[in-house]
Amino acid sequence: MQSFLQGPQGIAFLLVGMAVILAVVIGLNLRSQRDRKITALDMQRLTQVAEQMAQTQADLSQRLAASQADLSGRLQQSQSSVNERLDLLSRRLGDGLAQQTEKTSHNLKELEKRLVVIDRAQQTITGLSQQMVSLQDILSNKQSRGAFGEIQLQDLVTAALPPSAFEFQSTLSNGKRSDCLLKLPNPPGSIVVDSKFPLESFQALRDARDETARTQAGRAFAADVGTHVKAIAEKYIVPGETADSALMFLPSEAVYAELHATFRNVVEDSFRRRVWIVSPTTLMATLNTIRAVLKDAKMREQAGVIQAEVVKMMDDVGRLDKRVGNLQSHFDLAVKDVREIRISTDKIVKKGEIIDNLHFEDDTPASDLEPGSPTPQLHSKESN
Repeated sequence: MQSFLQGPQGIAFLLVGMAVILAVVIGLNLRSQRDRKITALDMQRLTQVAEQMAQTQADLSQRLAASQADLSGRLQQSQSSVNERLDLLSRRLGDGLAQQTEKTSHNLKELEKRLVVIDRAQQTITGLSQQMVSLQDILSNKQSRGAFGEIQLQDLVTAALPPSAFEFQSTLSNGKRSDCLLKLPNPPGSIVVDSKFPLESFQALRDARDETARTQAGRAFAADVGTHVKAIAEKYIVPGETADSALMFLPSEAVYAELHATFRNVVEDSFRRRVWIVSPTTLMATLNTIRAVLKDAKMREQAGVIQAEVVKMMDDVGRLDKRVGNLQSHFDLAVKDVREIRISTDKIVKKGEIIDNLHFEDDTPASDLEPGSPTPQLHSKESN
């Protein structure tokens, strides 16, 4: 009830009530004047009531003004809070939009970079496709295929061995020219490496559709490889000039793997003819072994030189020891001479001390110092 009266509606209700009471009082007053029956005491009471009602009305007016001021402050505070929240929300939205825009721009730039990389990869793939077509064109020609194997052989050899350890297109005493001659010390001696690439028979073997075609292609492939092995054994194994073996280089790992996996008889025949079939991988391992052999031979060659130099150094050490002995003898003689010189100097010092301790008497007459006079008496300082 008290909170209702303190509110704006309660104040309005009180004002209406006071107005009704005042109207009633005024009506009673008019009625009393009309009837002339109101006493002086009643008039005094009415005056007090009117004054109380006026005071209550003033209090109510003050409360209404205070309520209006409080309501206005609250409305202003609420408006300020709403404005602050709206400003904060606007800033957050602006920041979020700016971050989203920046992130979107960054993603677009990354996407553009990836598209550039993809475009370059596409160009690379196109170039590789063209190169593969060119490689097929090269391998389809026997001369180009042979040149391809020789170039690959040269790259492997030059990458693994020093220039003094090999020679390309070397001519042997029998007039045969080798693709590569590996110069090794005896034993085993120089080894010839010849490049062969039986691609046509291998391709026919890979393209065979049925068992019959595969058998025929396998026989052709084995005969082709066997022919190469026999030719290398006859041409490039020269007794007294080369080692008793040679290397046949296959520039294709696939051909090498197929040969060892399926045609074991061909590989065993190459062993009997002492022709070792190698691929790029196994040739590199063989070249590394040859490099180790060359290094060991070089060390053995240098061992004799080192031993001769050690002998010369020992002779120099002997001469140095002899000269040090001679110098030691000279030092001993010098020490002896110095010791004798010290003995002589000690004697001289002692005689000087004796002379320094002697003196003439002060009262010796001058006539005694003349020639022919007796020798004056000498006294030592110690006697005085």
